[in-house]
Amino acid sequence: MNRINQLFSKQPKNLLSIYFCAGHPTLNGTAETIKALEANGVASIEIGIPFSDPMADGVVIQNAATQALRNGMSLRLLFEQLKDIRKEVKIPLLFMGYLNPIMQFGFEKFCQKCVECGIDGVIIPDLPFKDYQETYRETAEKYDIKIIMLITPETSEERIREIDNHTDGFIYMVSSAATTGSQKEFNENKQSYFKRINDMNLKNPRMIGFGISNKATFEAACQYASGGIIGSKFVTLLEENKNPETAIKKLICLLKE
Repeated sequence: MNRINQLFSKQPKNLLSIYFCAGHPTLNGTAETIKALEANGVASIEIGIPFSDPMADGVVIQNAATQALRNGMSLRLLFEQLKDIRKEVKIPLLFMGYLNPIMQFGFEKFCQKCVECGIDGVIIPDLPFKDYQETYRETAEKYDIKIIMLITPETSEERIREIDNHTDGFIYMVSSAATTGSQKEFNENKQSYFKRINDMNLKNPRMIGFGISNKATFEAACQYASGGIIGSKFVTLLEENKNPETAIKKLICLLKE
């Protein structure tokens, strides 16, 4: 069974997933960051593939991607850095990145390398569901790589149910139609959206991302989904502290205050 499916079957609630951008703040810190996150109780990790035009990301992650590219990070190098990661790390690992670098690498070759490194799933914000179905699904399923689709408050119920029926792993609930970035709290409209999706009784578990940075937003995500995904806040702490162990400990404190 894929590690993503195992996670949700064992611990269906209160999951903390962390995003960071590979190659930021240092080129060679990828494995160290992953190990520190697992050691501090993170349930799953999204490893960002830096790209020059990250349209779904806010300023914090855009700047991290720019720095990573300047540091020399590439998809080829990232696979090299992760080749031995499964000797030590057990939790689910996902890539989050845009379609262009993956297509340049070659989608089937990309899936093959994911298997070699123990990557369990991929989140591609600019991959339309129709294109996934028609062009990429067969290959991804061949290698048991879960392609995680995103939904927003504007996604129709018909499309949500279609995604739920034809994907596996979990559904990424984007908290708003805006870009990534920290928020102090989720307003009534966002919580209404979370409740509406929760009441649909989908077969796939859901994780909420974009805007989670403190106890209030994380608890709201856990109330209406399996947990929350934190990116910008952790990336900021990592930038400030230059040490993943310190950064994740500070974040966990923020989630308890």
